[in-house]
Amino acid sequence: MKSAMSTLHTPEQTAETSPPASADTSAKIELVGLSRDELAAELTAIGEKPFRAKQLWHWIYHQGERDFSRMTTISKAMHGALAEKFTVGRPGIAREQTSEDTSRKWLFRLDDGNEVETVFIPEEDRGAVCISSQVGCSLTCTFCHTGTMKLVRNLTAGEIVGQFMAARDSYGEWPSPTGDRLLSNIVMMGMGEPLLNYEAVAKALRIIMDGEGIALSKRRITLSTSGVVPLMDRCGEELGVNLAVSLHAVSDELRDVLVPINKKHPLKELLAACRRYPSANNARRITFEYVMLKGVNDSEADARELLRLVKGIPVKFNLIPFNPWPGSAYECSNAKDMKKFAAILNDGGFSAPIRVPRGRDILAACGQLKSASERDVAALREAARARKAEQANTTPERTTTE
Repeated sequence: MKSAMSTLHTPEQTAETSPPASADTSAKIELVGLSRDELAAELTAIGEKPFRAKQLWHWIYHQGERDFSRMTTISKAMHGALAEKFTVGRPGIAREQTSEDTSRKWLFRLDDGNEVETVFIPEEDRGAVCISSQVGCSLTCTFCHTGTMKLVRNLTAGEIVGQFMAARDSYGEWPSPTGDRLLSNIVMMGMGEPLLNYEAVAKALRIIMDGEGIALSKRRITLSTSGVVPLMDRCGEELGVNLAVSLHAVSDELRDVLVPINKKHPLKELLAACRRYPSANNARRITFEYVMLKGVNDSEADARELLRLVKGIPVKFNLIPFNPWPGSAYECSNAKDMKKFAAILNDGGFSAPIRVPRGRDILAACGQLKSASERDVAALREAARARKAEQANTTPERTTTE
């Protein structure tokens, strides 16, 4: 196995130190991402009655309509005023790829030129949209491709909601279904650490959960964190969404390497926060994500220690076969060891399915997301280095005579 004990670490970004979200430099005001109160205030500013906000909210988030002239319950006279001052946008699609297993990935180009990736993972009659919360990431988890990027900035609430709306556009799932949905779930597990962009993430999820718009239940939304302990309580109290925790190790020594934020919030603090999480119960268990790394964290002793650590917490496990990416320093555990690991957890009374990798062929699987533009630049640089090395090796050596 390749060496895995690198200790790259970037200090945790807090609400005070995180890079700001991008400023809106367009002449028109983007309505996607505004709260109901903000939407009403914008309409009041152009002389419209605040109740018009409810109509507009319905068209934007329930119908998915972007063209004011097609909003038939709004007067034609108002169409022009809206179009002059406002826009209902989506992140631009720089690239769309569909995997052999039908997973779909979008590379979205934002207004300032930055890019993020979003993935839809379909099941037989439903599926989850994996949404990004930041451009890049500050946490440098050593098994994660996004962790090799620098944190550029936080996404706005509109950019977060816009990813889900663009995914719905792609599948034609408008208006918001009242029954079964294809895009049935959201997982905040894309690029970035959601709790380090809490205000925008919370605002976006409130918009998505609003019953008169997209109307996705909090039980259908899972927020994944690497362990930003101070904000876990707030997330549970204010949003009540499902919680997933990127655990990946049973000792602080190893987790300090795999998930460096552990140096600031070690396992004892993290597990205490999980025990406090308000909406966690046997019906809505916390998911512990555990990437299976060959020879690193996949022993039978690790599994038994995991049982001891989670005693008294309503949890289930998601065992994730490591998905390789260019330059990664790890290998995936073999199938036999993963089955043994899962069996020990099952015997301890816990659900511990081994996730079936999805979207590997388009680098859309867990831990593989990274903006394609950065990948392309990195590939060009690597190719240039390889050419230089080849030229150096083929250049005849100079001989000297005495």
